[in-house]
Amino acid sequence: MTQDVWTAVDKYITDLLVPSDPALEASLQAASAAGLPPIQVSPVQGKLLHLLARACGARQVLEIGTLGGYSTIWLARALPAGGRVVTLEADPKHAEVARANFSHAGLTGVIELRQGPALETLPKLAAEGRGPFDLIFIDANKSNMPEYFDWALKLSRAGSVIIADNVIRNGAVLDAASGDDNIQGVRRFNERLAAEKRVSATEIQTVGSKGYDGFALAVVNSDS
Repeated sequence: MTQDVWTAVDKYITDLLVPSDPALEASLQAASAAGLPPIQVSPVQGKLLHLLARACGARQVLEIGTLGGYSTIWLARALPAGGRVVTLEADPKHAEVARANFSHAGLTGVIELRQGPALETLPKLAAEGRGPFDLIFIDANKSNMPEYFDWALKLSRAGSVIIADNVIRNGAVLDAASGDDNIQGVRRFNERLAAEKRVSATEIQTVGSKGYDGFALAVVNSDS
């Protein structure tokens, strides 16, 4: 199997199960026009986040890593009336694009974007008594994934769902000697996840338009 086949199958699934959506498509176009890297989740992955949020009855969602806000919109649309997404973005340019996308999608009252390094923003959320969050999506720089996971636990409750993207890295996660900080961050995260007794977790390998990667899915078993 090749990347061309994976991409074609993704398109087939998208055409069948992910209807065209002007606001989501506009968010991708705006991100591209602004020169943001095309590393957002794919449409089928966005739909998966949406369905997971609905399945767990999420009302309060935390997203670590906004980029242009594509996944944020998927998550926000899964929430019931009164629900809220707090999304964290380090890059000011990315945050500006995302805010415009949220406004265009009519979701400014549902989404709260906090701009700044997540390891500075997360302690502030905790100090403000925010949370517990019902679903937490980790999709920021991979070198800090273990630290993001630790904060996710602090801001969760029994039954919270934690999702982390890009945990396979085209198979490079197998390379214990890698000099890539992102690979080492993912490896440390995976080891931390395996050792954490407060969660039940698994990881799924994926292929598609975004290549070969995977995500982690964890459910918090006990209050953190």
